[in-house]
Amino acid sequence: MVILEPVTQENILAFKAVRLRALQDTPSAFGATYAKESQLTDGDWIKRAAKWDGERAVLYLAMDGSQACGIAGSLFDEADATRAHLISMWTAPTHRRQGVGRLLVEEIFSWARLRGAHTMFLFVTSNNDDAMAFYKRLGFTLTGRTEPYPNDPTLFECEMSLPIV
Repeated sequence: MVILEPVTQENILAFKAVRLRALQDTPSAFGATYAKESQLTDGDWIKRAAKWDGERAVLYLAMDGSQACGIAGSLFDEADATRAHLISMWTAPTHRRQGVGRLLVEEIFSWARLRGAHTMFLFVTSNNDDAMAFYKRLGFTLTGRTEPYPNDPTLFECEMSLPIV
C-alpha cells in the first residue's frame, strides 16, 4: 500500500534518491538536471528539506514500503497567495497508472486548499504527452501561456491550471 509522507530532514535521503531517479527517468520533465543535482552533497539536500516546511511550500514522497515511488510538491506564487504551483511531479514507471499520481495531486490540492489557494498551476514540457494527458484527466486545462524549456531550445513548457474547490 502506498502512503504519502511530507519531506523532512528525517527522510531527505529517500527524497534525494527518488529525485535523482526521476531526473534520470524523464530528464525533460524537470528544469533541473541529473548532472547538476547528483553533485549536491547530503548537506545540500538537508538544507533543501528546510524549505519544504508545509507553510509556503510542501513536498510529498509516495512510499511503497521503504521504497519511494513518487514525488510531488507545491509552493505559493510569491505575488499572489491565492495561486499555488504543482511542481516536481513524478511517479516511478513501476507505479504508473495505479493511482499514485492522482493520490499525490489530491494531497497537494488539500494542502493548498487549507491555506487559501484558489487555483493550481503547473508547467508541462511540450514533448511530455503522457503527463499532459494525465493532467487533462484530472481536469487541468491549458492556459495558452508557454515558456522556453531551459534545457532544450527545441522544447517549451505549457502552463495548465485548475480551480481549487
